[in-house]
Amino acid sequence: MSEPTNQIHDAPDTTPSPANLDTLLSTLHSHNGLERERARQALVAIGQPAGPALIDLLTDPYHQVRWEAAKALVEIRDPRAAPTLVARLEDEEFDMRWLAAEGLIALGRAGLLPLLAALVTRGDSVWLRQGAHHVLNSMFRKDLPAAVIAVLAALEDGAPGLVTPQAAQAALDALRDESGL
Repeated sequence: MSEPTNQIHDAPDTTPSPANLDTLLSTLHSHNGLERERARQALVAIGQPAGPALIDLLTDPYHQVRWEAAKALVEIRDPRAAPTLVARLEDEEFDMRWLAAEGLIALGRAGLLPLLAALVTRGDSVWLRQGAHHVLNSMFRKDLPAAVIAVLAALEDGAPGLVTPQAAQAALDALRDESGL
């Protein structure tokens, strides 16, 4: 009598390697949630080599694909994703905005400059301000510079759309001076 196998037929190869990256990425479009989850886990196992392709998927027209890509990037913590994650803070879907914020929190300081730059230019966006507040409030415990704490205070101000861009510009200038940029 032969031993039964535990193979799943027609499942994508989820062996973590850049060689099967295209297959895993296309599986994120699957209607089968288990297949998407397995593909996402394999992409996370590949790590930063999967980052650029996942970043591209953050702008996919399909919500579920954007969600899977964001979820993977939260775990991978690829700093190259920061600008696109900031843009996703204005996604029409709440869960995407939340995941984008979680991704920026996971990136720590690597996500600060793109977030502050967005607040300077788009500080009138309610969704961006809400996401930025979540990010900065969560990072507060991680020893933020005083200029960034001032941005958090501006976001909590009675007229955040007016004061946030100026506070964000001051924080951006301070961080650039601090790092010599």
